[in-house]
Amino acid sequence: MEIIQSYTFKIISMGTVFLAISSAIIGSLNLYKGQSLIGDAIGHSTFPGIILAFMLFQTRDPWILFVGAMLTGSLSYFIIQISSKYSKIKLDSSLAVFLSGFFGIGMVLKSIIQGNPDFQGASQSGLNNYIFGQAAYMMESDVKLIVVVSTIVICIFFIFRKEIVYYIFDREFAISQGIRASFVEGLLLVMTIALVSIGLKAVGFILISSFLILPCVTANQWSKKFKKVILIASSVAAFSALIGTYFSSVYRGLSTGPTIIVVMGIITIISMLFGRYGIINKTMKLRRLL
Repeated sequence: MEIIQSYTFKIISMGTVFLAISSAIIGSLNLYKGQSLIGDAIGHSTFPGIILAFMLFQTRDPWILFVGAMLTGSLSYFIIQISSKYSKIKLDSSLAVFLSGFFGIGMVLKSIIQGNPDFQGASQSGLNNYIFGQAAYMMESDVKLIVVVSTIVICIFFIFRKEIVYYIFDREFAISQGIRASFVEGLLLVMTIALVSIGLKAVGFILISSFLILPCVTANQWSKKFKKVILIASSVAAFSALIGTYFSSVYRGLSTGPTIIVVMGIITIISMLFGRYGIINKTMKLRRLL
């Protein structure tokens, strides 16, 4: 109870829960759209933007680093789309190429500022946390950024829910209803990049794709209705965030982000086995037919 009532636990759990819920919603949209790994590519692509923002302003202010992350994440996304559309390279190959390329640029930039006298006046500590995440060291300003951006993203989803759902599940019908494809694509892009950018401090870009994918995979084992999938995915994400944050607070040495992902992974595996549309139920139905 002391841990639950502590200020640090409340701050960290608030940030991870808001991030988890919003990521579950947007991750579900990307999964149904057939671009489940786009979050992974964008996550790696944000690293050079973070380093460049630090180099230009010599500060680790979360809002400034957030803008830098969004810029390079957007650039990577547009390059990937152009490459897969106008070249013979398929989408999955483009994701792999630009994911590693942007990450390599980020590591090169990071090596440049290390030991460089021009950056001795600014603290570089904490930049590595954006690789694997370090939620336990999130400041109140980091949590405020997560809460604000997550709330905006969730509001955008509910305001334009009909247009987004129509476009994802029946693009031709959506266009016939006057829904602009470019508008919906832009919304999904902005929401995905925004969530990936704010989630780096908590889970890092190595694990951010799991935040986007696992809740929806879990929900799909229990329901095929979109509304229920969103509700289940959000609930699983929030529960995992709370439990993961709690265990990482109780046991020293456990990183919050990876612990949350482990909890999500366990729930996903259990759902894949025992869910309504899980392996065991499908096997039993096949045996009955035979």
